[in-house]
Amino acid sequence: TAATWLAVNLPVILFARDGWSKFYSFSRERGVDFGSFWLILNQRMDSPLSTDTVNTLAMALMFLVCLGIGALGLIAPRRPRFAQLAFLVVAAFILTNKVYSPQYVLWLIPLAALARPRWRDFLIWQMCEVAYFLGIWMYLAYTTSGDAHKGLPTEGYQVAIVVHLLGTLYLCAVVVCDILMPERDVVRRGGDDDPSGGVLDGAEDSFVLGAGAHSGRAVAHSAEGPVVKWGSATEGVSP
Repeated sequence: TAATWLAVNLPVILFARDGWSKFYSFSRERGVDFGSFWLILNQRMDSPLSTDTVNTLAMALMFLVCLGIGALGLIAPRRPRFAQLAFLVVAAFILTNKVYSPQYVLWLIPLAALARPRWRDFLIWQMCEVAYFLGIWMYLAYTTSGDAHKGLPTEGYQVAIVVHLLGTLYLCAVVVCDILMPERDVVRRGGDDDPSGGVLDGAEDSFVLGAGAHSGRAVAHSAEGPVVKWGSATEGVSP
């Protein structure tokens, strides 16, 4: 991965450094913007947080959430599926970042389909995203309509942000429940392990904590399928 990244980026860094670094410098210098809970805080504070302060706090919060995701993976009864962890990490960035552009949801859609392939939860999340999509454009209409103030006022837009955040948190919560109770995971319910995990599919856990450290625990089964014993060196399928 590192070699591929260097092969793609190094020539541009050497011959067009200003253009290559523009995205990173812009991301560092831009202030709190649409769609983030930081915007709600700044709009409601008498002394809004500075950009540097938000940068530091957002990175620290993202780091702490990733530590929590790592701990979740270690204490789970069975190593989480790759898509589940990838979804949670990307969702953590979206939730803690100082800006949320509507197109960011495209990052999560394929991961959500793999991490939690259930229409109900997907549609609940997407209804919240549609509500936010309408909210941001109605808010922009309000802020650009002058004295007419046609559209959604600031308080209404803050509600739209909260709806977006709650929708994403809801989907994160059901994915976490699937990790802690793998028998709930529709992918693993029939006895599969991690179909999109590559070499991790069916591999033994090399290091586990908590319930996952107890060998022989049957944590996934279906009425018609096999019982799968995960998290031990004697992992296998029994009728």
